[in-house]
Amino acid sequence: MKRLLILCFISFSVLVSRAQSTDSLFVVKALHGTSADVLSFARQFLGLPYVAHTLEIHAKGQERLVVNTREMDCTTLVENVLALTLCAKNNERSFNDFRKYLRQLRYRQGVINGYPSRLHYFTDWIEDNTKMGFVHEIQQDKSPFSALQIINVGYMSNHPQSYEALKAHPEFINIITAQEKKLNGRRYRYIPKNMVKNSKLMRKIVHDGDIIAITCSKPGLDIAHLGFAVWHRDGLHLLNASQIHHRVVEEPMTLDRYLKKHPKHTGIRIIRLNN
Repeated sequence: MKRLLILCFISFSVLVSRAQSTDSLFVVKALHGTSADVLSFARQFLGLPYVAHTLEIHAKGQERLVVNTREMDCTTLVENVLALTLCAKNNERSFNDFRKYLRQLRYRQGVINGYPSRLHYFTDWIEDNTKMGFVHEIQQDKSPFSALQIINVGYMSNHPQSYEALKAHPEFINIITAQEKKLNGRRYRYIPKNMVKNSKLMRKIVHDGDIIAITCSKPGLDIAHLGFAVWHRDGLHLLNASQIHHRVVEEPMTLDRYLKKHPKHTGIRIIRLNN
């Protein structure tokens, strides 16, 4: 049994090492391209598989920075793309530079201090990364921002059985609950889905490469899905890690039609990387 455990550990270590090497090569190659804008980096991920829970490989143990440029969900796609863009904007081209920005984007004030230090709710992610100086949310008290979202999150604390880390560490639940309470009651203007049209106003407000955070009416959640804004001739589209298509795609249907197909999607919030 001891020999088997050692062999399993060696095999796992070899797989991790190979994965890290693949990630490192991808990042260095991407950062030595000629373009440094958000969409150029986002399109380098097109076709890669959608895989959920890629950050949970250490869920029962110590929280560590997970780097995975080979498979992703909607949130890790956004983080990977922004980490690459921040590297390029600051002329930092190494894999360690990429890891630094990924950590700063993913964890509260960039500090890894256990599972609760990860920014689990995207509203929390926006607030923290605004404080870090990386992004800002577009907020206006006029059209098309005609809807108001009042945050009322609690999904994680109400469904701890859905999270491996919370099952393994029930002591984290109270910390997560406190984080939820701190977010609850905050108010944000958003664009309701009936206003997401191919109009001059929308083209002025939403820029290519903006992060689109889709608001929802599902109890306990603030944001249902993420992606990047891409304008086509027929309107606004979403470049995203798609659970429907099982891969990263530039969604063929307009965002207008996409939102109408999902009854619990209520509209969009717009977040922009700082210059």
